[in-house]
Amino acid sequence: MNIHECQGKEVLKQYGVTVPEGKVAFTADEAVKAAEALSGPIYVVKAQIHAGGRGKAGGVKIAKLKDEVRTYAEELLGKTLVTHQTGADGQIIKRLLIEEGCDIKKEYYVGLVLDRAASRIVLMASEEGGTEIEEVAAKTPEKIVKVVIDPAVGLQSYQARKVAFAIHIPNELVGQAVQFMMGLYRAFVEKDCSIAEINPLVVTGDGKVMALDAKLNFDSNALYRQKDILAYRDLDEEDPKEIEASKYDLSYISLDGNIGCMVNGAGLAMSTMDIIKHYGGEPANFLDVGGGATAEKVTEAFKIILSDQNVQGIFVNIFGGIMKCDVIALGVVEATKQVGLTLPLVVRLEGTNVDLGKKILHESGLNITSAESMADGAQKIVSLVK
Repeated sequence: MNIHECQGKEVLKQYGVTVPEGKVAFTADEAVKAAEALSGPIYVVKAQIHAGGRGKAGGVKIAKLKDEVRTYAEELLGKTLVTHQTGADGQIIKRLLIEEGCDIKKEYYVGLVLDRAASRIVLMASEEGGTEIEEVAAKTPEKIVKVVIDPAVGLQSYQARKVAFAIHIPNELVGQAVQFMMGLYRAFVEKDCSIAEINPLVVTGDGKVMALDAKLNFDSNALYRQKDILAYRDLDEEDPKEIEASKYDLSYISLDGNIGCMVNGAGLAMSTMDIIKHYGGEPANFLDVGGGATAEKVTEAFKIILSDQNVQGIFVNIFGGIMKCDVIALGVVEATKQVGLTLPLVVRLEGTNVDLGKKILHESGLNITSAESMADGAQKIVSLVK
């Protein structure tokens, strides 16, 4: 789950991480009131959407007067901001963060992420702050410092100090930088983060080490024990189809293709998307109905797939273990009848009760194309869509 920058900074403040003073505004009037409550003379007006690259896209403005705060707020609110992370459709700006400006002397990057290869949390830092870390990794990888953290003891102060010296934090501010990184690590672990990224971390003219921006993402599987984080969820920033899927415990991610996929099991779902592309097609989604899907679940999955106007055909690929093929078949038939499906539909069933499942599909009288294998099904749906 993603949250806004302003929310991320609220979380970090609880762990002693220094952030600029700021207030959230949903209207131009609120933006002006926020500026009046802050120390000037510089104010930063920042669009709040779940995407990076806002500055380059014009979503961050520097105001020297309160009148400029109003002007920028009116300009940004309701605007569709397109960044390299939003895709071509962009995101509508519905809230702003109004912050005090600060005297920036130097920008750095600090982030925490789970390294799946090492099965450890890794602290990454660079003296090249303010740009995407991927760009730094591509052009000057030697400027990225990494520390692998032992989960038994957590981030140690000597490790944080080593990182601070490596990225050339001024000597007199190394102590602050160490406390900053230690607080960031505690937030990462205690709040079940998947990413905690500060870009930029800045050193200011008055001798502060501060998070000028903050990106925190959270493990959705841990939200049951993070009620305060769950309260930050902004449904306006999420795909409506993904929200609907979560109500039925379906794992759904929207993609850009035209072939809808309904599969049981994440690994098989990934393989299904790969084989569709192998035969020249483009998947419209990732959809895992799970191992215990009911006919109702299958029906809702169909409705969600069909709510995507780009979908021109559907491929159902089921390997029945815990999942029974006859239950899937009944769900497919029921869903097809309920939604009045007219698009090409290819179904591949294998596993528990497969013969009964195929019989149900065959005797339904519906226009359903059967497939004998995953490859056969992929070829058939690509051909039918084309």
